[in-house]
Amino acid sequence: MLAAMSASPLPPPSPDGAHARSSGDACPGALRLHRADDGALARIRIPGGVLTPHQAEALGRAAGRLGDRELHLTSRGNVQLRGLPPDCGAELAALLDAAGLLTSGRHERVRNVVASPLSGLDGLGTADIRPWLTTLDRLLCGSDNATALSGRFLFALDDGRGDVDALGADLTLLSHADGSGLLRVGDSDAVLRVSASDGPRAALIAAEAFLESARDTGAWRVRDLPDETAAALPAAVVRRLSRAGVAVTPGHRPRALEAVAPGPGPLPGGRHGAALSVGVPLGRLDLDQWRLLSGAGELRLTPWRGAVVTGIGSDRADSLLDELSGAGLITGPGSPWAGVGACIGQPGCAKSLADVRAEAGAAVGPPGRLPVYWSGCERRCGHPHGEWIDVVATPDGHRVSHVRGDTATAAATVRNDPVALAATVASARGART
Repeated sequence: MLAAMSASPLPPPSPDGAHARSSGDACPGALRLHRADDGALARIRIPGGVLTPHQAEALGRAAGRLGDRELHLTSRGNVQLRGLPPDCGAELAALLDAAGLLTSGRHERVRNVVASPLSGLDGLGTADIRPWLTTLDRLLCGSDNATALSGRFLFALDDGRGDVDALGADLTLLSHADGSGLLRVGDSDAVLRVSASDGPRAALIAAEAFLESARDTGAWRVRDLPDETAAALPAAVVRRLSRAGVAVTPGHRPRALEAVAPGPGPLPGGRHGAALSVGVPLGRLDLDQWRLLSGAGELRLTPWRGAVVTGIGSDRADSLLDELSGAGLITGPGSPWAGVGACIGQPGCAKSLADVRAEAGAAVGPPGRLPVYWSGCERRCGHPHGEWIDVVATPDGHRVSHVRGDTATAAATVRNDPVALAATVASARGART
């Protein structure tokens, strides 16, 4: 059972200082491999999570030929390849480049863009943001200044429903019902209204304003800026926009607090055929699962480690749903894996104190009201946003907390008792307040 304790600030997800960084940005990419305990790691940025069948097939070949034969989805809708040999960089780069996944080698680590995955499919957003996505990526890859952005800096394109607005991006561009775009800088409830056609350019100009403000601070993201500098950033963005001829007016829109993933299952039919939303247990796909997904149509990988398959023939949708379910993917709300996530843990990460993926699997039970995320250490890499149950391996066992925004209500640490740990997590996930 959760201990009744007062809320406390959520521990920082990384031991790094909030403002000063003592070393360079070592964020991995497709061309800069990261050495992990299970081999080299490549992170392939996929703006908006959008993959053509040809690109998805190339990623599958890379995982099978060079990696651990699995594709690991990230909380930004990107793909990681693990277990790579340290000398495979040139071969991997050639394979990705031939598939159109390396639009610009100089910019490949800064193409960090999440987008509402159901935009244009279910009729719930105020606009289809795919044109924004295409334009922003083109502008990013054409900007010399953008190469200075950290591999952690994040853009979000929200079609008005608020799903990716809640993900804590550095710059968020939201579609508004009146046809304009709202640019949010960091987590502020203040927004800058621009025309929809100016939206992507405004986002790039805002990123350049951040780089100027962050000079000499060591900040990689907006939230890393010293408080005084962060408070002055929106005004600096307005000045740059005005100099660039972008008409801008101030506005107000509270930031969405709950990042709601697409529910698994069929989606309303669109102009380009049927679509299915699929969850991926722990964000890990073997080659058979990947081929089944990517062979059905265009993929939109989501920031919740899932996928939306679009362009499916109406006569194929039902049978594909059955095949995906049979392959172990999440195709409905009744799956015990719904809402369960975990970092890579042991043996892939040297910092992890436990094999949290195996522990998450052992504790899987009936779906709960809240998602749960298992972390092998205090860094809590890839954790969700909003409200969730936070399970962190510690030297003394596992700490279970109920997180809401930036605060956590702590629970008693569970010490080396898998049965008690599973019961505590199940109780926490079903708790109502």
